[in-house]
Amino acid sequence: MSNSHSDALVFFGATGDLAYKKIFPALQAMIKRGHLNVPVIGVAKAGWTLDQLRARAHDSLEKHGGVDAAAFEKLSSLLRYVDGDYNDAATFQALAKELKGVQRPAHYLAIPPAMFEEVLDQLAKYGGATGARVIVEKPFGHDLESARHLNKVLLRTFDESAIFRIDHYLGKRPVNNVVVFRFANPFMEAFWNRNYIESVQITMAEDFGVQGRGAFYDETGAIRDVIQNHLFQILCNLAMEAPARTDSESVRDEKAKVLKAIPSLEEKDLVRGQFRGYLDEKGVAPDSKVETFAAVRVEVHSLRWYGVPFYIRAGKNLPVTCTEVVCRLKRPPAVIPVDLLSSNYFRFRISPGLAIAIGATLMAEGEKLAGEATEIVASEHPDPGEMDAYERVLGDAMAGDATLFAREDYVEEAWRIVDPVLKKATPVYVYEPGSWGPNEAVRVTPPGGWKNPVVGDEPPAASSRAA
Repeated sequence: MSNSHSDALVFFGATGDLAYKKIFPALQAMIKRGHLNVPVIGVAKAGWTLDQLRARAHDSLEKHGGVDAAAFEKLSSLLRYVDGDYNDAATFQALAKELKGVQRPAHYLAIPPAMFEEVLDQLAKYGGATGARVIVEKPFGHDLESARHLNKVLLRTFDESAIFRIDHYLGKRPVNNVVVFRFANPFMEAFWNRNYIESVQITMAEDFGVQGRGAFYDETGAIRDVIQNHLFQILCNLAMEAPARTDSESVRDEKAKVLKAIPSLEEKDLVRGQFRGYLDEKGVAPDSKVETFAAVRVEVHSLRWYGVPFYIRAGKNLPVTCTEVVCRLKRPPAVIPVDLLSSNYFRFRISPGLAIAIGATLMAEGEKLAGEATEIVASEHPDPGEMDAYERVLGDAMAGDATLFAREDYVEEAWRIVDPVLKKATPVYVYEPGSWGPNEAVRVTPPGGWKNPVVGDEPPAASSRAA
């Protein structure tokens, strides 16, 4: 089954917010590329008809990317709808009728994890799991224990090879560009190790708050929401060894090895913050200790990276919206006065846009042997025709390519790293909206300080300029 394409897509939660914002636009895009030509069966309990689901899809596309008349007509012809409760056998009997003749369905659970067990049990009971794949959304639990339970629930019905745990962040081209840049350019190998790199910092900043999702966020926080999944994925792309082959298991083996080499977080390696005004958000507990900012320090105890600190920070209501990596290189012996040198670095812009920059030192103007910091930048603005992350991951899952999906061992290792500090009542410090987090975050700061992203500073093509 691993090499065969799914011959139907069933998505539970067809009337929900995720379907409205992401799934319908992804399905239309897949049709436009000729990547989708199988029945698409929505399942939900809304009391709707198929025509109402089609209308919902049309409205979704109008607001999220635009309607392509020909592609929407094709999508409408592929759409089916089953209305009913997930704990009602009649719902799954109706689904079985829609799947008559289908050999390899892909079941996409765009529903809360609390509903997974009931849906999977019903699928198994009524034959929907035979020859099938299952696609599940994050969060994969809220701690190590719940993640293990969720994995047991999934593995009770499906083999690991048929389970596709979506982290849509891995569908983003700039995230995977880090891997290509590392392994396709031989010069990188010479210094991409503990002998030359002093520290690595990863920043995911958002210049907005919780945007009306206070109730969800107050059950989650920055560490659970983006650090232990999205930003650990970036860390793995930076730190992994070259896979023996490019098949999905070889790639995922190397990523899992990175997490296994990271000791669990300790309190001294974490600072949490909460922006002023968070407690006034709708759905947030008046005494909430949930973090909207976190800075953590981890080490990868591998031969390549032993002793190199990796700093990760993420937060809401920061000065800009940007995700960026900065790898600082060690300074050379002071042939030229050290106070005139800033350390070299590599900078990877993940979003917005894509950029790779090298921080270097050149001779300053004049005759004195003095250095001046310069940055050489290669950037690429998003291609309007580029695949959206959801289009990519849904297409890969239906094709059976698991490269961009989290494996059972990876998920559990990621939770192992953050679990101890999540279970402790570490302090939460208030910070002002528009700042770079609480003052106490200085405790978890890379050597030489954080290099704060500046959005809108990327030139349209490769160039060099003074930094």
